[in-house]
Amino acid sequence: MRYFLAVAETLHFGRAASKLRIAQPNLSLQVRKIEQALGHDLFIRTTRGVKLTAAGAYLAQRAEELQTGFDDAIQTAQRIGQGEEGTLSVGFSGSAMYGRLPFVLDHFRRRYPKVQVRLREMYAHEQTPLLLNGPLDVGFIRDGTPADGLRMTPLSREPFHAVFPQSHRLAEVSGPLAPRELRDERFVLFTPRIARLAFERTLAVCTAAGFTPEISLEAPQWVTIVSLVAAGMGVSIAPASVARLNIPGAVFRPLRSKAWSSVDLWTEDSMRNPAAAHLLAIAKEEFSMSSIKGNKDK
Repeated sequence: MRYFLAVAETLHFGRAASKLRIAQPNLSLQVRKIEQALGHDLFIRTTRGVKLTAAGAYLAQRAEELQTGFDDAIQTAQRIGQGEEGTLSVGFSGSAMYGRLPFVLDHFRRRYPKVQVRLREMYAHEQTPLLLNGPLDVGFIRDGTPADGLRMTPLSREPFHAVFPQSHRLAEVSGPLAPRELRDERFVLFTPRIARLAFERTLAVCTAAGFTPEISLEAPQWVTIVSLVAAGMGVSIAPASVARLNIPGAVFRPLRSKAWSSVDLWTEDSMRNPAAAHLLAIAKEEFSMSSIKGNKDK
């Protein structure tokens, strides 16, 4: 078709062959093949040059449109291959949004405006199979359990805070609390069947202090847990960023504990979507800046 368009533009086989840098007989042969396939002549050939037939004029017009569309398609495919266009499916644990993740997504959107980000809030155990099978490109997981075929990139570690109802005797204490002061309390904790490692890390705060917590209620969302605590249903232990929920009646106090909770970015070992690599780089940058700021504040 490129050969045909060159002849249609120049209306001369010799000049078209020179423009294409091919031999004229080869050019004539290629155009003949198109005509044979269509069953109609595309050119009226004379000793002075050629003229387009009605069929040739129509095909020339459409071929230019098709070539423009094809060039656009090639350029779009190149941008998708470079991770600058297309779609990116991102899963996230709800509490990951309490930290730097919103800033990561905003940074990514501004840097790669032609990539459509599709967000899906999911528990850690729900994200893992979708990352392995393809529907998810990236997962921001709180306290995720390693899985074959997935790569985990650590983004942040944060300490635990105790959560009290406003009327609790320890709510007024200033400064970090020793976990052993919670040994006689009833606890509202995250459901272990949804996030086993998150539950175990929370439990480790208590076991390291020499006691096993009495769990009176379990809930699947931090907003539910903190709301139940605020209503006086017990106390809880939560990652520090959960305090950003700012639920009336709930008071957060830091704990003197070496235990920590993590937010990590998960992808397949071999990332199929190039945009995922861009998001990973931005996430590392944003969380690193947050860590540096936090150390300076201390």
